[in-house]
Amino acid sequence: MAFTEIESARITGAMSDFLKKCRPPVNIRAKFDISYRIEGHSVVIFDLRPFWRDPGRIIEGPVAKATYVRRTNRWKIYWQRADLKWHAYPPQPEALLFEEFLTLVDEDNDGCFWG
Repeated sequence: MAFTEIESARITGAMSDFLKKCRPPVNIRAKFDISYRIEGHSVVIFDLRPFWRDPGRIIEGPVAKATYVRRTNRWKIYWQRADLKWHAYPPQPEALLFEEFLTLVDEDNDGCFWG
């Protein structure tokens, strides 16, 4: 089962606040932007940019992923390494609140999410 309506609304609200804070200025967004999608019990944050060979084609670059585990009532936090697989975020692999995940991504103290 995916998120409930209440959970989805809370995630959407938190992501809206996050994007307001982290998105680049409007005049840059055609060359670089940030977005997210909900996939089952996961929220994936990614960047958007034109493909270098075909600027009309927009590609996504994964930034971070949080997966909610109902059994433990916690969010597992992931980053994508060069092998293109999701790995647990070493400094803090779990968070109690979704907003904690967003704070970690925003601060990116270890350069795992934004490079």
